[in-house]
Amino acid sequence: MARFVIGIDEAGRGPLAGPVALGLVVAPEGFNIAEAFPGIKDSKLLTEKKREFFFAELEKCAQAGDLQFSVQFSAASVIDDLGMTGAIMVAIERGIAELAVDPASVEIVLDGALKAPPEFRQKTIIHGDATVPIISLASVAAKVLRDRVMRDLAKQYPDYGLDIHKGYATKAHYAAIAAHGPSTIHRHSFIHLT
Repeated sequence: MARFVIGIDEAGRGPLAGPVALGLVVAPEGFNIAEAFPGIKDSKLLTEKKREFFFAELEKCAQAGDLQFSVQFSAASVIDDLGMTGAIMVAIERGIAELAVDPASVEIVLDGALKAPPEFRQKTIIHGDATVPIISLASVAAKVLRDRVMRDLAKQYPDYGLDIHKGYATKAHYAAIAAHGPSTIHRHSFIHLT
């Protein structure tokens, strides 16, 4: 049976608004991500232009059938209802289901404290997004698509500057929340106005 590795990472754990995004990248065992994506690293260490470049390359690889990927979102309301850990688990489970992988044929590597469903062989790697190329690629996919979502949400909720800070807890964002109140895309459990 074919053997595959899945790399998983999230983007948007800390913001006050918008979804958390989970990136999942599936590669055949032995596929050299570092060679196929030279310079890939944690999305937070890359410029927006470089992230977009790597994401376009990932899309090309997926279209060629070399890799598969999925990015799943859990909305602010899900984060408020289930907590961040629960919201992330929902997105991971949805991504794995979309990729239709057989638990017997894959090993999952995850960044930080992330966990996959227990039926999968898995390894959680602290700072995996900086040290394991397939996790880095998953982090790029999650970050690129989440940033695009936040730019779209900025058009629907123009009072908050979401296109600038992507929902993170900047002074300007807190000032906008104080002036306009939280919106339906804000994580009410994250907002602490004094």
